[in-house]
Amino acid sequence: MTSQRTSQVASHTTVPPAALDPTTSPADSPDLPVYQPTRWALAGLGAGIAGVVAVVSAGMVSSVYDEDLAGDAPAIVEDLSDKVPAMLAFHLGAMVSAVLLVVFAAGLLRRLRATCGPDSLAPIVAFSGILLTVVMLVMGAGLDTEFVFAASDPDLVVAENLTFYNHWIGTIPWCWGLLGLSGVALYGAARAGAVPRWIGLVGLLGGGLTLLLGISPLQYMAGMTGPIGLIVISLGFLAGDKAFRGRA
Repeated sequence: MTSQRTSQVASHTTVPPAALDPTTSPADSPDLPVYQPTRWALAGLGAGIAGVVAVVSAGMVSSVYDEDLAGDAPAIVEDLSDKVPAMLAFHLGAMVSAVLLVVFAAGLLRRLRATCGPDSLAPIVAFSGILLTVVMLVMGAGLDTEFVFAASDPDLVVAENLTFYNHWIGTIPWCWGLLGLSGVALYGAARAGAVPRWIGLVGLLGGGLTLLLGISPLQYMAGMTGPIGLIVISLGFLAGDKAFRGRA
């Protein structure tokens, strides 16, 4: 009786061999659950595009970096008063990217769990890197309510505080370094045959560069490579992951 129950449990917990074989199509594996893989990958594509919008618009709010205004807080505030539209674009881009990244993270976690071995760390590492990038984006946009509209009315804010805000959005939401960790995790998954090799290679090159920039004192530069790498990886799962389409 005990051996019979043990065999039943084992039959429910064993990972189907086809789930670990990238050459097997969903049609050959009728027992595998069928999902809509393009939705989470589309979310990643949208997150990457919104991330580019956020980084570019934040870069347009550059009064504090203007050498002609250096050290002159009132002059910086006056210059920032003309950049409210760019600040609003930054906020919308950062928050839309953050929301879509959560969906992408969940979809990628499911996708990697479907094909990686049960002991693989790649799924949770990839998920964690994306989720922590979401946190950085939300934090980066966290002061917007306090300062965006105050920039158009200097009487509402201390000049030095608004100057600090310009430094804040010029650094914090650009910290996409941990997204690079997700790319490196994809390379590990590719070596195990869980994702196409070219996606793993892109993850290693783009993700590795983003991770190294994030580790360096120039961590804000990861905001330039992170969103672009996300767009490429998302397109890869949309168009170059045909062996797994309909599976995860």
